[in-house]
Amino acid sequence: MNNLHQRPFQAARRLSLVCLAALGLSAITSLPASAQPKVLRIIVPYAPGGPIDVTARLMAERVKDTLGTVIIENKPGGGGNIGVDAIAKAAPDGTTIGIAAVATHAINPWLYSKMPYNAATDFAPITQMLRVPNVLVINADTARRLNINTLADLIQYAKANPAKLNYASGGNGSAGHLAGEMFKAQAGIFALHIPYNGGNPAQLALLSGQVDFNFDNLATASANIKAGKLKALAVTTAQRSAMLPEVPAVAETLKGFEIDTWWGLVAPAGTPADVVGKLNQAFVAALNSPEAKTRFAALMAEPVASAPAEFGAFMKSELAKYEKVVKASGAKVD
Repeated sequence: MNNLHQRPFQAARRLSLVCLAALGLSAITSLPASAQPKVLRIIVPYAPGGPIDVTARLMAERVKDTLGTVIIENKPGGGGNIGVDAIAKAAPDGTTIGIAAVATHAINPWLYSKMPYNAATDFAPITQMLRVPNVLVINADTARRLNINTLADLIQYAKANPAKLNYASGGNGSAGHLAGEMFKAQAGIFALHIPYNGGNPAQLALLSGQVDFNFDNLATASANIKAGKLKALAVTTAQRSAMLPEVPAVAETLKGFEIDTWWGLVAPAGTPADVVGKLNQAFVAALNSPEAKTRFAALMAEPVASAPAEFGAFMKSELAKYEKVVKASGAKVD
């Protein structure tokens, strides 16, 4: 009987709580936009799980105490063009930023017949984040059979045996393909390019001896280098990599050779300079933190924190460099 008498009071209490909650929500949503908590969105133009996505999530975790809530939004497709176009078209208010990479801001503008954004003018640079060296690797059995122990040996063999060498890549216009064409041009040699549908099939072809050498991502190739299945002849960064210090740089044999995988953060063009400066300060501090450096080392990635103007000048120089490389390769995506 008591339960029957209590029910009206319980119902009234629930109604009061609902009304209070509604009033509270109304009070929050009626705040001016400037007083509402902001969420920073980082657009990653690639699928989840890759090194760019992993490092973006690491950075989001490191800056949340400074910048507040940060969410990662993956927008893969079109070789990165779809996600980067979303960055370019976002409101320039500092709430949406995203990843710019060597593919999206240096290679794709010359590789694709039509581009949805202008890599040179549609973005405000924030900071470069990371670079991952590429490495010229040769099948270890092939190296022993041909007595190739150094990059100079490879060049000498190619000149003495024209058209006998080939190399693999993850596809036409890929970083491995362009590195190979740049190497051939500067070394004055010929090697047949064999494109595969992705980096993993290209590596398997190299390990099985179907191809002679390739330019692979250091993070991908390192396990097979350590296992003795692949022989590392040179890294493609301007200087030797701290991740593989015993391996010389290509530039030690071919002056000026430099090609690697890099990515950084950009905002839409028109984002106020003070907002860009605040973002730069937070992400540079995160990139330089000991915890982040330890995580990057596991990915064979080197942090490259920079000022906005410095990153902008770097992207401009990379765009100019790859114009020549892509055109020389003949690669094109319609």
